[in-house]
Amino acid sequence: MIHATTILAVSHAGKVVFAGDGQVTVQNTIMKHSANKIRSLRSDTILAGFAGSAADAFTLFERFEGKLNEHGGQLTRASVELAKEWRSDRYLRRLEAMMVVGDKNDLFLLSGAGDVIQPDDGVIGIGSGGNFALAAARGLIRGAGDHLDAVDVAKISLKIASEICPFTNDTIQCRELVSS
Repeated sequence: MIHATTILAVSHAGKVVFAGDGQVTVQNTIMKHSANKIRSLRSDTILAGFAGSAADAFTLFERFEGKLNEHGGQLTRASVELAKEWRSDRYLRRLEAMMVVGDKNDLFLLSGAGDVIQPDDGVIGIGSGGNFALAAARGLIRGAGDHLDAVDVAKISLKIASEICPFTNDTIQCRELVSS
């Protein structure tokens, strides 16, 4: 089984950034250090990140992209529709992954339990190191205010998570949404 990873989404100081570590772990072996777990969708106006089994995540990316196309790029509607399908479809229910999706206005955590959760504070963390990165990001934002931008918050938070979580490394990839 492939262990979870760490994905952090940060909406702060006018920017939206997704960051993820690069580690892929199978049982107790690190198989890869530089995996890309974040995708840009719809001409870089939507970001999606996954934690969990890679094959399952690719299935979810495809389904989510299909829902975006079906609903004219409406993030909220596509998120709700994917969560409904994920929960009710016999095949999708067995997938072992979580997703974070976002645009310049909204962030959502999506799960196979039918969850579509929008954070109160503009920060979401998923995966085995997600709670560590989430706590670090909240502390940085509260402590530094607008002195750190979203990219800095995401990178520092992932670095902190990598120092605590054995399934998270410090090969950090960030993607920032392009403002239109």
